[in-house]
Amino acid sequence: MRRTRRDPIVTTVLTLLVGALLAGGWWALRSDPAAPAPAPAQAPPAAQREVTAQHSRQADRPVPRTFDRSAHSTTDPSSTWVIVNKSHPITPSQFRPELSIVRGYQVADPAAGPLTRLLDASDRQGLGFKIASAFRSYGYQDSVHKQLVAAQGEAAADRISARPGHSEHQTGLAVDIVTPADGRCDFEPCFAGTPGGRWLAGNAWRFGFVIRYTPENEERTGYSAEPWHLRYVGPALARELRETGAGSLEEYFGVPGGDYPPVP
Repeated sequence: MRRTRRDPIVTTVLTLLVGALLAGGWWALRSDPAAPAPAPAQAPPAAQREVTAQHSRQADRPVPRTFDRSAHSTTDPSSTWVIVNKSHPITPSQFRPELSIVRGYQVADPAAGPLTRLLDASDRQGLGFKIASAFRSYGYQDSVHKQLVAAQGEAAADRISARPGHSEHQTGLAVDIVTPADGRCDFEPCFAGTPGGRWLAGNAWRFGFVIRYTPENEERTGYSAEPWHLRYVGPALARELRETGAGSLEEYFGVPGGDYPPVP
């Protein structure tokens, strides 16, 4: 019988193919099976999306700011929040604060730095503010009030000047401002309409001061409007009074004001 001779090249190729198939199966057995493809992510239900959106809106919403009205005393004469009026005299009556000098006038220590910065800022605006009055002792206030009573009568004097022991000036936290370069409205209601008066009304709070006596709070405070009269209360309370629109310390803290109590 005649044998058929295979082409050596064909034989070699077949051998290599068989070897490759066997090797591939062997390595397939050694390897971990491929992990199944992850299922496509499903969108959360509509209710869940709404809850998530609500949480996001709540997180973006500003937290309401609370103001601690009990942080400082309103009766201690050394407190920057002290309320002194015709119903609430200074106790003790001869109280004298720790004082610093600002442009030749004595003011309570807590108010000295802020007052200096306020005056410096007004100078940069060309307003020419001067201090006309700051700290007054009990005795000095007594003499001032008696002079006004002699000149105008007690009822009129009580509308524009405090009796001794009832003056904010005795705390060293009150300052009267004038503009000598144009003094026509100094100590007059028209000061509110001057450039200096408007600047104080719009900017005093930035330095911790408030216009203590305004036309709107005359009945509450018991005094006629004094747009030149600044009272230091500190930056936090000054901002709070501005933002809440409270017309006076009496209104904000719920403290009585008005006229002097009747003498029994």
